[in-house]
Amino acid sequence: MATDTPSASGRRERLRGFLRSRRARLAPEDVGLPPAARRRTPGLRREEVALPAGVGVSWYTWLEQGRPINVSADVLDAIARALRLDEPEREHLYLLTGLNPPPPVGVPRAQVTPELRRLIEVWSPRPAVLLDRYENIVAVNGAARAVFGYTDTDRNCLVAFFTNARYRALHTHWEAVAPGVVAAFRAAAARHPDDPAFDRIAEGLRAVSPEFDALWARHDVGVPGQVVKAVRHPEMGELFFDTTTLAPPDQPSWGQAPGPPKPRSARLSSNSPRGAPTGRMSRPGARFSPSGV
Repeated sequence: MATDTPSASGRRERLRGFLRSRRARLAPEDVGLPPAARRRTPGLRREEVALPAGVGVSWYTWLEQGRPINVSADVLDAIARALRLDEPEREHLYLLTGLNPPPPVGVPRAQVTPELRRLIEVWSPRPAVLLDRYENIVAVNGAARAVFGYTDTDRNCLVAFFTNARYRALHTHWEAVAPGVVAAFRAAAARHPDDPAFDRIAEGLRAVSPEFDALWARHDVGVPGQVVKAVRHPEMGELFFDTTTLAPPDQPSWGQAPGPPKPRSARLSSNSPRGAPTGRMSRPGARFSPSGV
């Protein structure tokens, strides 16, 4: 936060307003202090935030004034507790001070809502897959199982891409796609440097997949985008899917990507084998995937 750049200056301006508004909404009794006499301005005093946060009043004043001072994650968490910030507010505080937000504290693993699960199912006969930020398969519809070869033993899309022989054989341009897949995963891991789950997945794959090991050692990074996915299905032949990544608003680390039909898309039929698409022309797909695996 100490770097004086236009973007940092803008963050400090927003930080001032944010901290003052969070302090103003609290009364002394909200944080376990005795009720105070009537005050000229509402909310806690700065010292009533600094003391429970374990920081000096002058230092907290500088922070709230948006001065270019250095802050740590531990101090921000203490201030978040003192101001009774919820998880979105805590993340916002980190971003305003220029730090990478850590994983939420004490929040159970999110479940797929019935509405989101229905969306995935009604997308059939187009394939739809919902992945979290680690490429873990959160939900998948029958068409995706039929087209992409997912089985009940597949838990992670990245792992399946490198270790599931059927899944790998389906990809027409596997060798060309693989570097981008690994580069996107490395970029996702870099956005969460304190999350050991990325390292566990990468190290596990390096031990069983020489291809992944070689690509990981290149240290390439990339971002997922709208792509055309080519699949060679044993029953239906060549299939092509537009994929566009979207994220559910309440789960921004998940990937949800209904693909728009291409102008020359073939008709899709729920009567196809196992609910898969029919025909051999380019057709739309829905991949709920942050990496385009």
